[in-house]
Amino acid sequence: MFKTKFSSVKELKRNWYLIDAKDANLGKISVEISKLLIGKHKTDYSSNLVFSDHVVVINSKFLKISDKKINTKMYYTHSGYPGGLKEKSLSEKIEKNPEFVITNAVGGMLPKNKLRDLRLKYLHVYPEGKHEYEDKQFINIK
Repeated sequence: MFKTKFSSVKELKRNWYLIDAKDANLGKISVEISKLLIGKHKTDYSSNLVFSDHVVVINSKFLKISDKKINTKMYYTHSGYPGGLKEKSLSEKIEKNPEFVITNAVGGMLPKNKLRDLRLKYLHVYPEGKHEYEDKQFINIK
């Protein structure tokens, strides 16, 4: 039987990290977020348990993206019907839903297993500088 020093994962202390995405590169900030969500920086890491810390990302609307990428990167969705393919550019996605861009990038960097959705629950992305976790003690990362 697998044993950890915790009797349950609920006893684990989860840290809160605050990341300001203003003028940050999308790829580099996504790598840092995925490292925190996987939990490999902790001494009690185990690949079959979710040791994620909470990560709050603010100012996701103000990411720094190159001009070439903002026009050429496309996001595709399909309705399942013939002719149902829709595409949106990165600039359209940032205008409508800037949280999706960071969540999608981080989700692609997490391991492709049953724990991916559980880890993404600990990611909180906000387009502006305001968020609902003001009472938490944050570790700032820039």
